[in-house]
Amino acid sequence: MKLDLILRVTTKVIIPFILLFALYVHFHGDFGPGGGFQAGVIAAGMLILYAIIFGVEAAQRVVPRAVVHVMVPLGVLIYAMTGLAAFYFGENFLNYAPLAHDPKHGHHLGVILVESGVITTVAGTMVSIFYAFLERGR
Repeated sequence: MKLDLILRVTTKVIIPFILLFALYVHFHGDFGPGGGFQAGVIAAGMLILYAIIFGVEAAQRVVPRAVVHVMVPLGVLIYAMTGLAAFYFGENFLNYAPLAHDPKHGHHLGVILVESGVITTVAGTMVSIFYAFLERGR
């Protein structure tokens, strides 16, 4: 793909918009359709597109394997810590009300934190699977 200038330029132009759309889906997930899973798949798809157009080595320079392997358990940890924070305040697991001064704000913060854990885990898992398939072919 090194000689295909149109694809390379188009990809460079479209990648920021893909990332912006992934963030929109993530942060809009508690108000409508979408959330961490969909946003994680979109973000991983963005990196896979980058790898297809610019090469796997370039993609692994942007997101190295070590970062991908940390993302999966980090997302689970964020999710679990959000739920355990409610235990600290004497509430049920994943009861977001005590996370802020107002139960409504606590709910909003809790959903954003949980969805942040989900986007981290899903994006890391999808990219890890992509990297694993690449290694299999070598």
